[in-house]
Amino acid sequence: MTAPASPPPREPSADAPLSARRLIAYALPALPLAALTLPLYVVVPTFYVETVGLSLAAVGQALFLVRLVDAISDPVVGLLADRFRPRLGRRRVWFAAAALPTAIAAAMMLTPPAGATAAYLLLWGIVLSCAWTAASIPYTAWGAELARDYHGRTRIAAAREGTVVIGVVVAIALPVAVTSGGLADQAGGLAALALFVLVALPLTAALAVWLVPEPHDASRTRLALWASLGHIVRNRPFVRLVAAFLLNGFANGLPATLFLFFVSSVLEAPDFAGVLLLVYFIAGVAGIPLWLRLSRRFGKHRTWCGAMIFACAIFAFVPFLGPGDLWLFVGVCVLTGAAVGADLVLPPAIQADVIDVDTAGSGEERSGLYFALWGLATKLALALAVGVAFPILDVAGFTPGDDGTGSGLLALALLYAAVPVALKLAAIALMWNFPVDEASAEATSARIRANEAV
Repeated sequence: MTAPASPPPREPSADAPLSARRLIAYALPALPLAALTLPLYVVVPTFYVETVGLSLAAVGQALFLVRLVDAISDPVVGLLADRFRPRLGRRRVWFAAAALPTAIAAAMMLTPPAGATAAYLLLWGIVLSCAWTAASIPYTAWGAELARDYHGRTRIAAAREGTVVIGVVVAIALPVAVTSGGLADQAGGLAALALFVLVALPLTAALAVWLVPEPHDASRTRLALWASLGHIVRNRPFVRLVAAFLLNGFANGLPATLFLFFVSSVLEAPDFAGVLLLVYFIAGVAGIPLWLRLSRRFGKHRTWCGAMIFACAIFAFVPFLGPGDLWLFVGVCVLTGAAVGADLVLPPAIQADVIDVDTAGSGEERSGLYFALWGLATKLALALAVGVAFPILDVAGFTPGDDGTGSGLLALALLYAAVPVALKLAAIALMWNFPVDEASAEATSARIRANEAV
């Protein structure tokens, strides 16, 4: 049931295109935020076992509990970020309040004291998870609302997601530079990354809050919780988009999860893993301008489909690679890395258009809740990649650290490349004739403006 309410006070207008200075200010916090993701998902579990000295079971149980809290915190933060409307603005106030706690929790997580226990990992894991969610969901919702036009949203998403990839490169390169230079061990490398985040995140967040305006809230009404969820379920373009995003995220999660295994056991080149990751992510940044240009000509959803088709064509050759094919795999990393730039930029830009469909129909703009559900889909895709791939590899007889059996290596190659192709083809089928294009998006935006004027 819809509860009528007086229109919210109008915030400073953000309908005009952002200047380059404001666009950079908005994008910069994505760098330290992204620099946290790779170590937290990949490095921290191993670090707490091998260096801190906790058991596999203790680390696994602690991180499982953290993931449970993480799953609950996403929709809670999304709802609160949409409903809580202080004078500073419902997007900026959340981001400003959460930036420093996120940086502090990251530093505590990455620099545990001697004798740290599983309880320490659990405590700071939960604090970091909640703080990071409280920062990242309003941050992405803020970006979705900073532009009201079809291509303007792509420009903002490209700036943010390109900075995200740079942050991932920093997360890879900074600890490696510290350790390979003989300045410190792995603990010292993580401490250097913690210091970077502790300094960069509060500073870039303060700059963004100072320079970037709070978007105008297009809400005309306030929905009760069940009515709100009902509108989301009936938003067919969103359901279709999130299904395609989940399939493509699962497709990307499989090679990400199995990358080290593939390089070590199939290519037999474990020493090159770090360099290959850097090549992949640098190619991702380099490819973003191309996808932006193509999206202006062919539309966002068709360009995304084209990028997925291109990735499928490259991945189709990967199961045939073996020892001695390192340089061919460098080419794979360059080309698929370039394609992932489209995966990073275009779906969030389409998501902003899909939120308008809901705003026009429901009367309430709820970007926070939508991006919270988007975040849950991302986490589910990553969980599926691990939860499906590892058991299959175990049954096939693959053993990390050696060449495995013939069936184990075959299973690894198929999971790394062939299954992602099938998943991406399913995502392409969902998105090829997607109903929200430039014309319909602009019509929906005009409808929202007309409703506000009534």
